[in-house]
Amino acid sequence: MALRLLTALALFIDAGVHFFMAPGYQYAQPGTISQGTLFLLEAAAALVAGIYVLVRGSRAAYALALLVAFSAFAAVMLYRYVDIPAIGPIPAMYDPVWFFSKTLSAVAEGAGTLLALAGLVRTGLTAKYDAGTTLPAGRRRR
Repeated sequence: MALRLLTALALFIDAGVHFFMAPGYQYAQPGTISQGTLFLLEAAAALVAGIYVLVRGSRAAYALALLVAFSAFAAVMLYRYVDIPAIGPIPAMYDPVWFFSKTLSAVAEGAGTLLALAGLVRTGLTAKYDAGTTLPAGRRRR
């Protein structure tokens, strides 16, 4: 249960930071998606994944949490260190400066990635050893 709570907390922090920062990034060129809209989509995905992990704690929930947290962490690190130009409707989001909100979201996303990975491994091991049988392998009831 602690792993579920911590994973959900990391995703909720990520969602909160993105909801908080989205209004300041709403300006976009015509025909493109604003960075603020991408922040709102990330926040919604993190919120849904966090609730799913909290409620279910299943392998699928941890897989979704891993996908959301890792993609957000990879994006913040990539756009921090690499100046990628706009790709179609996706704006150029290069931002070489660390500030509190950005650092908080990066730490939460990194922690969420590791926690979701641990949950995924743990649920995989539990499913492997808890296949509904009470007898050791190789023994059968007669």
